[in-house]
Amino acid sequence: MNARVLVSGANGFVGSAVVRALLRHGYPVRALVRPSSDMGNLDGLDVDIAQGDLRDPASLDRALQGCEGLFHVAADYRLWAPNPHEIRVSNLRGTHNILLAARRCGIKRIVHTSSVATLGLHADGTPADETTPAHLADMIGEYKRSKFLAEALARRCAKSSQNIVIVNPAAPVGPRDRKPTPTGRTILDAARGRMPAYVDTGLCIVHVDDVAEGHVLAYERGQSGRRYVLGGENMSLRAILQTVAEIAGRHGPWFKLPHAAVLPAAHAAEAWARISGRTPTLTVDGVRLARHHMYFSSQRAEAELGYRARPAREALADAIQWFEQNGYLR
Repeated sequence: MNARVLVSGANGFVGSAVVRALLRHGYPVRALVRPSSDMGNLDGLDVDIAQGDLRDPASLDRALQGCEGLFHVAADYRLWAPNPHEIRVSNLRGTHNILLAARRCGIKRIVHTSSVATLGLHADGTPADETTPAHLADMIGEYKRSKFLAEALARRCAKSSQNIVIVNPAAPVGPRDRKPTPTGRTILDAARGRMPAYVDTGLCIVHVDDVAEGHVLAYERGQSGRRYVLGGENMSLRAILQTVAEIAGRHGPWFKLPHAAVLPAAHAAEAWARISGRTPTLTVDGVRLARHHMYFSSQRAEAELGYRARPAREALADAIQWFEQNGYLR
C-alpha cells in the first residue's frame, strides 16, 4: 500500500483535483486546510482533514506527522489584492515554512506546485519551456514575483538534499473552480456572453484533472530538482472565447481591442475596487501580461513522466458544464 501524503491547499481548484488523482492511485491522503476554508471540493472524499495555516509552522508539523510525501499546492492565485503583500506572504513565506516543516518531519518526497508564470517567454510567441531564461525583473505583478521566488527557494532546498520535484502548470480549467480563478472568470464571462471583445494574447489551456495526474506522475517518476511544465493546448484568446461561445450557445467575440485602450479601463477598475471592496474584473497586471502570448511546451513531462493532456475543447466544455450545474450561469 502506498504511504500517506499531505496535500496543502487541498480544498482549492488544483489541490482538490490532486487529491482525487492521488486517491485514484491508491494513496492515503491528508488534506491541509485552513479552519475557515470552503470544504465543498472535498465533499464525499475519503481524506483525513488537518487544520492548519502556512503562516503557523507548528500546525504544519502536526499535519505532516505520519506522512511520507508532501504535495505543496496551496497558493494565493490573485492578479490583484488590496494589499499585495498578502500574496507574497502566502506564496513565499508559506513555501518557506512548509519546506522547513517537511525537513523537520523527515518527509521523503515533495512535489512543489509552481507555475508557468515563473518561466521566460519567447518574443516571437513560440512555445517556451523549462529552459527558457527568466529573471525576477521579468515578472509582472506580485503573483508572478512571489511564485518565481518560491520556486527558486524550492530549487535551493533540492540542491541541499531535500527530495523536491517542481511542476509548472499552465492555465488549468475544468470542474470545481469555485472562486473562480482568473482564467475561470474569463471562461465564465464568455459563457455568460459578457466578452464581446478580445486583445491579442494567448494561453496554454489544460484540463485541471490532467494537471493533477501530472502531479502524481512527477511524484512517482520525476527527478529531484527538475521542473516539468504541465500544459495542454496553446490557443489565442480569440480562439478560446470563440470555443466557449460555441459550447455555451453564445455569440463569439466581435472585435479586437488594442492593449493601450484596455489599460486605462484596468486602472479605473482597480480604483473602483479599492472604493467598493469588490474584486476588479479587469486588472492592470492582467493587461500587462496579455501583451505576451503565454504559450508553453510539455515535451519534457511527456518524455520523462509519460504525461498527456486532452484537447482544450474538452477542458473548456467540462468547465462550462460545472459552472452551469452549480448555478454560475444563472
